[in-house]
Amino acid sequence: MSNAEDPIMQTHAARSWRIWLVVFLLVLIVAGITSKLFSLYGDDQEFLRSQGDARTLRTMLIPAHRGLITDRNGEPLAVSAPVATVWADPLRTDLQNAGLERLARLLDLPPRALMQDLKANHERRFMYLKRQVTPELAEAVEALDIAGIHVDREYKRYYPAGEVTTHLVGFTNVDGEGQEGLELAYNQSLRGEPGRKLVLKDRVGRTIKHIRSLEAADPGEDLQLSIDLRVQYMAYRELKAAVEVHQADSGSAVVLDTRTGEVLALVNQPSYNPNDRASLDTSALRNRALTDLFEPGSTIKPFTVAAAMMSGDYTRESIVDTSPGYIRVAGASIKDHRNYGELDLTGIITKSSNVGVTKLALSMEPDAVRNLLQNVGLGRDTGTGFPGERTGVLPFLQERQRVERATMSYGYGLSTTLLQLAQAYVPLAADGMMRPVTLLKQDQSPAGKRVMPPGIGPQVLEMMETVIGPRGTGRRAAVDGYRVGGKTGTVHKASAGGYAEDKYVAVFSGVAPISNPRLVIAVMVDNPKGQEYYGGLVAAPVFSRIASGALRLLNVAPDKWPEPAEDQVAMQ
Repeated sequence: MSNAEDPIMQTHAARSWRIWLVVFLLVLIVAGITSKLFSLYGDDQEFLRSQGDARTLRTMLIPAHRGLITDRNGEPLAVSAPVATVWADPLRTDLQNAGLERLARLLDLPPRALMQDLKANHERRFMYLKRQVTPELAEAVEALDIAGIHVDREYKRYYPAGEVTTHLVGFTNVDGEGQEGLELAYNQSLRGEPGRKLVLKDRVGRTIKHIRSLEAADPGEDLQLSIDLRVQYMAYRELKAAVEVHQADSGSAVVLDTRTGEVLALVNQPSYNPNDRASLDTSALRNRALTDLFEPGSTIKPFTVAAAMMSGDYTRESIVDTSPGYIRVAGASIKDHRNYGELDLTGIITKSSNVGVTKLALSMEPDAVRNLLQNVGLGRDTGTGFPGERTGVLPFLQERQRVERATMSYGYGLSTTLLQLAQAYVPLAADGMMRPVTLLKQDQSPAGKRVMPPGIGPQVLEMMETVIGPRGTGRRAAVDGYRVGGKTGTVHKASAGGYAEDKYVAVFSGVAPISNPRLVIAVMVDNPKGQEYYGGLVAAPVFSRIASGALRLLNVAPDKWPEPAEDQVAMQ
């Protein structure tokens, strides 16, 4: 009996041992799982959370709104409109998705070309599809819900005044960075700083949840210019018409406020539309009023006369004999249009006598004329900060350089920009006070710096008024209802080996109104073709029309009334 029970007992013991082994292993497994769970929810929890976040949480940039550019009255000149950029992650884009063909049609892209680009860049993580699309189109793209296709919000710059203000305002590139003009000069303050936000993305890169804002976007600062858009439009229209009528190569006009030095208008031809750059001619990009140099010619003569009066050797009544209509200086012959005989200082300006100003210049200290020209801003930066502005050339002359001293007295042998020339006329209008030129609106008039003794400027202005009279060279610059004064200039263009006989620069610079000067207006027309090329025939009429419109737009009271006899004729 005992022998029979032994195998049974052994079998039962063996089974019990196996069961306990299984139980023991199960206990170890449960203990291991429990230990791992405690580890996951304890020591490893932060690590796992960070790993999960790294795969799903992303920091995205919030584009900053670029600052607004306006004219002095708040009229917008450059604004930022909301747009979007559509881009692809080719590595995660499903090329079998039927929505890709619809996407191509929305973006106005050939479907086959889109597929080929995605296949060719299948290992890349970023590829632009189309930039600066409308918000409505962006929403339509998002509605397609195609894996790997993304939409980012941004801004596009728009210029309401178009070609009228483009040389001054400039433009930005597709990334919103200033490329020309004041957009470039003030790019740092205009563009602002983008913000940041934390978002949750799915495994194919789609944003599925906005977590929180990390840093708010800091919009760019607004910029208020000194120009008056009404005057700017009017000046642009008149200059463009003159350039077209005279078939000129180019032209520029500048309007300054004599009280503050503010630029109220600055226009150029040719121009371009910054909102449509598909057919942009690079030669039209230059702001010629600040970058193109020319010899100012006879517009310098009022300063030679002013220097003579400042020397103390001359008064308005001083007589200069210009007979026989020419003068020889160191072997060079300087001529007038005809023999004007004896002229007082007013007559020299009225008749624009080269001989007269030459005799004045050579009778003074060698640097008398040059010093005055430098003091009124020629040969120096105007300080506007405009990119690419040039300083011009104002050479130092020694006493033995008699020919150069003579030619400088009537505007040859030096070069200037049109803005510099306009600035130089401000002291004549402001009784000798030089004020800095600015392209930004000023809250108060700057103190200025005296560059002429009191009384000289007003006397020269009255002399310049005779240029507009019946015996002057600038009769077409007259403005109904206002006393105006100025000076014409007709300059031979420099060419290889000297001056071209058939190419000219027509210039007129003047002040209005004479009784209480408010505006300085300078006009330059480069290489007018045809029978009319003199400054008095080409540039002076542009001055007249700009002055007439600007004085009325600014509500400047008339200071010239019809004579009583004229009133009686009008009544009859």
